[in-house]
Amino acid sequence: NPCFCILRVVKFRRTGESSRSDEDVISGEHEIQIEGVRTELEPVELEDGAAVPKEFANPTDDTFMVEDAVEAIGFGKFQWKLSVITGLAWASNYAMEMMILSILAPQLHCEWRLPSWQVALLTSVVFVGMMSSSTLWGNISDQYGRKTGLKISVLWTLYYGILSGFAPVYSWILVLRGLVGFGIGGVPQSVTLYAEFLPMKARAKCILLIEVFWAIGTVFEVLLAVLVMPTLGWRWLLILSALPLLLFAVLCFWLPESARYDVLSGNQEKAIATLKRIATENGAPMPLGKLIISRQEDRGKMKDLFTPHFRWTTLLLWFIWFSNAFSYYGLVLLTTEFFQAGDVCSISSKRKEVKAKCSLTCEYLTEEDYTDLLWTTLSEFPGVLVTLWIIDRIGRKKTMALSFFVFSFCSLLLFLCVGRNVLTVLLFIARAFISGGFQAAYVYTPEVYPTATRALGLGTCSGMARVGALITPFIAQVMLESSVYLTLVVYSGCCLLAAVASCFLPIETKGRGLQESSHKEWGQEMVGRGSHSPGVTRSNSGSQE
Repeated sequence: NPCFCILRVVKFRRTGESSRSDEDVISGEHEIQIEGVRTELEPVELEDGAAVPKEFANPTDDTFMVEDAVEAIGFGKFQWKLSVITGLAWASNYAMEMMILSILAPQLHCEWRLPSWQVALLTSVVFVGMMSSSTLWGNISDQYGRKTGLKISVLWTLYYGILSGFAPVYSWILVLRGLVGFGIGGVPQSVTLYAEFLPMKARAKCILLIEVFWAIGTVFEVLLAVLVMPTLGWRWLLILSALPLLLFAVLCFWLPESARYDVLSGNQEKAIATLKRIATENGAPMPLGKLIISRQEDRGKMKDLFTPHFRWTTLLLWFIWFSNAFSYYGLVLLTTEFFQAGDVCSISSKRKEVKAKCSLTCEYLTEEDYTDLLWTTLSEFPGVLVTLWIIDRIGRKKTMALSFFVFSFCSLLLFLCVGRNVLTVLLFIARAFISGGFQAAYVYTPEVYPTATRALGLGTCSGMARVGALITPFIAQVMLESSVYLTLVVYSGCCLLAAVASCFLPIETKGRGLQESSHKEWGQEMVGRGSHSPGVTRSNSGSQE
């Protein structure tokens, strides 16, 4: 009697949509069906260097690309594990190390009797380190792999974070915290690695949910400070805050290298092994046949960010990231100033009283201060939820534009002499939307750049954000002493321009798969394979509006 078995047939389109059905198949092999329309395509290089003729370079039953495999395998156990590990990097290597700045500064101000400018320099030096290293980490990730760049940056931050706890004098801790900032500059590469393993439909939501880990990390840091600072002091706080990085460093050995990067670098066998591993963990069938390798390119080249296709995207994104960090950290500083004064109208008189005091006068953080820090952090959750709800409905560009516009509008409303309760509401709404806009930028940036320059593009954008973070203390603290209203106009105007810049971005990535190559003809080939699939509409360029 012949043996019959039921096997799963995977049907997937080049657009990233996938569906599964159980059918009776006589043979014992999986069948892969790719829906598409024949088009005149450029030759595609295979593993042995041979080129497939144009007439055979379109989707067939025995060829697939990494994008097809990721979409066909879908979201499952592997992505859940990756989400937790990426979130741990975000919480321990980013949120906690940034949150500690607001706790460490007043403590050293009192303990070492530092003048105000030296206290401010402790914060600025971290941003200097991040700004100077962001592009470097992006280049390393494009040249040597996402996992490699991420592991080095985490170990770097762990090492210098622990050493910071043993700093004997101010000059030492200034240098060590700057080196910690240098390592933190590589954290955004975790988003690059994460995004390249996510199916299209889950990508935006998953990257946005990383913001939850940011909030968890900051809350954990504040709670740790409440327990450690009164008894053990700031040195132990620095050491204990770095220890979660050790856990992430161990878990890094579980992380696979990006299959998209392996394909681009010519390591086809490793990419296939990674895809098989994901399919096994998710309990999904692995597409059979030849894995098509995109034409190999030089990776991590700055000039690729300024090709005619990406020039305006890069410049506009740099300004958007600058405005995000400039406004976000500026709002954090302004919140403290406004709350101490009671309302905007009385802040000038409050400033005059402060000027009369000695510059070395200090106050240790109280339990009420830590409570305010917690409430400020929790205000970001509504922003994540709103962004999560609208980003796949109205698109990435409009989401960023809306976030900037709401922040700008709330800043203008602060011109009114409102009470403390209304002031709190306006500040929290503004922070919720600017943090949501920041996360929308983290979704958009990895999607808009091809694999060859994805990490570098995200790294340079992150570097521009640090420039904004460096400048904003001079506006939120120095300019505020001269004019409250001029300060608010600067922030409101900057975000209004950023909203316009978001609208003028030439590429909308909503509903678009991650691009494998920056070559124009390769991008056209990908569109030709997917743009005529049933039930899918796409513009002729695949991305231009």
